[in-house]
Amino acid sequence: MKTFRDSGGLWEGYDVMDVASIEGWHRNREKVLDFYNLRRKQAWHALPNAGHRALVDLEEAFDVVIITQNVDNLHEKAGSSMVVHLHGELSKVKSSVDESYVVDIEDGEITLGDVCPKGGQLRPDVVWFGEMVPMMEVAARHVEECDILLIIGTSLVVYPAAGLAHLTRPGTRIYVIDPSRPEIFGLSGVEFITETAATGTPALVKRLMNKKA
Repeated sequence: MKTFRDSGGLWEGYDVMDVASIEGWHRNREKVLDFYNLRRKQAWHALPNAGHRALVDLEEAFDVVIITQNVDNLHEKAGSSMVVHLHGELSKVKSSVDESYVVDIEDGEITLGDVCPKGGQLRPDVVWFGEMVPMMEVAARHVEECDILLIIGTSLVVYPAAGLAHLTRPGTRIYVIDPSRPEIFGLSGVEFITETAATGTPALVKRLMNKKA
C-alpha cells in the first residue's frame, strides 16, 4: 500500500491542508469526506507485508506493543494483539460534536447529512493537523517502560510522535528501520537499518529472537 508522503503517495494531487487539517474540514467537508472514503476502500483491501507479520512473530518471545501513526488496520489483519493508533483509524467514524460517539463502518462511506444521535455530522476518526493526539499519553507510557524500541518506516518529522523516542530510559536499545536513515537527534547507541520495513523488520526480529533464545 502506498504511503502518504512518498512520491506517488496518497496525498499526491491533494493539498495536505485541504484534506488533513481541521481548517480544511471546515472549508470543504464534502471534499474531505470524498478523500477519506477513497482511502478507506483502498486500506480495507490492502494486505499486511512481511514486516507486519514479523512483528506478530515477535510476540512469541516478547511483550509487544505496536504504536502506529498509520490509520489502516494492517497490524490487526496480520494478527498483532496490542495496537495503539496514534492518529486514529480509517475504518471508524466519529461525531463532530460528541467525542464519545465512535462507530466502526469497515469500508463504508460517510456522506454529508450522516449524523450522530445528537445531530452532529459524522467525520473520519482520524487526527488531523491542528488537533490534539488523544492516544499520546498512552503511547508515551509504553515508550517510557520499554526495554527495546523499534522505529519502523517513519520520517521522524511529524510531532508529537517524532519525539517519543526521547522518552526512553537510559539503556533502552533503539533500532531505526528505514531506507532513508532519518535523523534522530540527542540519542546515542541507535542502530540504523537502512532497509524497507518489509525486509529490515523480519531480519531484525530474527536477530532479537535468537538473542532471547
